[in-house]
Amino acid sequence: MTSLLKKFLKRVDFDSYEDFKENFELKIPKNFNFGFDVVDEYAKIDPNKLALVWCDDNEEKTFTFKQISKLSNQAANFYKNLGIKKGDTVMLTLKNRYEWWINMVALHKLGAIAVPATHMLKLHDIDYRINNAEIKMVVTVEENYLIKDYNKTHEKYDFERVIVGNKEVPGWYNFNKEIMKMSDEFEKPSGNDIVTNDDTMLIYFTSGTSGEPKMVSHTPVYALAHIVTAKYWQDVVEEGLHHTAADTGWGKAVWGNLYGQWIAGTAIFIYDYVRFNGLSLIKKVLDHHVTTFCGPPTIYRFLIKEDLSKYDFSNIKHVTTAGEPLPPEVFKVFKKQTGLSIKEGFGQTETTLGLGTFIWLEPKLGSVGKPSPLYNLDILDKDGQVVDIGSRGELTFCIDQGRPAGLFKEYFKNPEQMKKKNYDGHYHSGDTVWVDEDGYYHFEGRNDDIIKSSGYRIGPYEVESAVISHPSVLECAITGVPHEVRGQVVKATIVLTRGYTPSDELAKEIQNHVKKVTAPYKYPRVIEFVDELPKTISGKIKRNTIRGEDINKSDKE
Repeated sequence: MTSLLKKFLKRVDFDSYEDFKENFELKIPKNFNFGFDVVDEYAKIDPNKLALVWCDDNEEKTFTFKQISKLSNQAANFYKNLGIKKGDTVMLTLKNRYEWWINMVALHKLGAIAVPATHMLKLHDIDYRINNAEIKMVVTVEENYLIKDYNKTHEKYDFERVIVGNKEVPGWYNFNKEIMKMSDEFEKPSGNDIVTNDDTMLIYFTSGTSGEPKMVSHTPVYALAHIVTAKYWQDVVEEGLHHTAADTGWGKAVWGNLYGQWIAGTAIFIYDYVRFNGLSLIKKVLDHHVTTFCGPPTIYRFLIKEDLSKYDFSNIKHVTTAGEPLPPEVFKVFKKQTGLSIKEGFGQTETTLGLGTFIWLEPKLGSVGKPSPLYNLDILDKDGQVVDIGSRGELTFCIDQGRPAGLFKEYFKNPEQMKKKNYDGHYHSGDTVWVDEDGYYHFEGRNDDIIKSSGYRIGPYEVESAVISHPSVLECAITGVPHEVRGQVVKATIVLTRGYTPSDELAKEIQNHVKKVTAPYKYPRVIEFVDELPKTISGKIKRNTIRGEDINKSDKE
């Protein structure tokens, strides 16, 4: 057993959530570097320890920590030869290719700043990121449209170009061939090149639901803060195999498929799919005997509509979900069919896990759990006052005693945005929540997601839970649409299960059903049946896309 937890924690085991909340404490080394202090450390003490199991639809590869260590050293030497140094920004559009893990470790060792991004970026998105983040190098998969757009952007900005895979492209270095020319030993930087705990290690762009995306930067200590995510929420096990359903272009990838999991001693399973499909993913997960699993509610919603008796879930010991609240109906059906209780959690690109149904806690339907010991949280009203139990307010993270481990360092090169979100001793999350008498937090939605109709404030997720409990509904997204009199009305965008067809009669039946299972004023006055909902590459529903389309329709009318 070679977990590194004792190296970074004052205590590893706790008797209860209360014990955990009061006594959890990180041991943060001076100048912590995930590449050297975790990956290389495992390579020394247990070189054959499994780190990564990777597959796509055609091949499978496994990597030990010794292999990751040596490959990342070769990559670091290659990039150093290209002139990449501490503080340089490097954009990665690698989908779920195994090279992403090698690159992340290599960049951490160099002290360069990793900037993961989704491969779904368009020319405008690429131009915006390369310009604003002052990108010095891109490393990408061999998608033709990406190569074309990067080349177009290269006409305006000077950056190195590296491609993974087998293609030879003029003007581009081939990663897989070039690193094989390099030494598999890499000298740890010293002097001014050493990475400190205050340096920027990682930048993720936000989704840009309001205005252009922001650059969220994290320090090396962010990796240690994800011990809470992996060990005490996802319940990863030593020598186990964990999978979090997330593309590497989104922050959830480092939440669930890198930092905390490797520190806690579990290996990572990755399925590099072409197009996201929840059922295909879960088949791969089960075939590879994954022990702990985390996925967005989308996956669980798909699964409960299937005959789960055809699948063997016996190897999975613990399941979690985040990204959006889980409908209670999904929790109930999944538990009945598999025996597994889905534990919810909440966080942002700016944070690690802020709220979670930690391993000692029983799930409470409709709740995302209780606070992480890393953070002191307040729920504030519009006047900045702490609200009463049961009252809605904005979730905020206390920073009056300094920024806690796990909370982002800054909005990169955007001091104005920092002032807007960090003031009066709090980081303001922009999320509406409330806490019940048992200390469980309930997520209402982004402040922008809250529907204001005829004086009522309606959270989208409670309505979604009611809609999805109708047997005809496979998926649902609740949004507000403009209305002359009411300001907004509730709209349900619905994907039907097999055997149902759209009709006015079915829409009326769903509306009446919702009136019976939740407060009648919350029922969707507008219902639109669609073949599929707009989603991110990781399966998260993009409600802002639906809202935008409805606003455009309203403007044209």
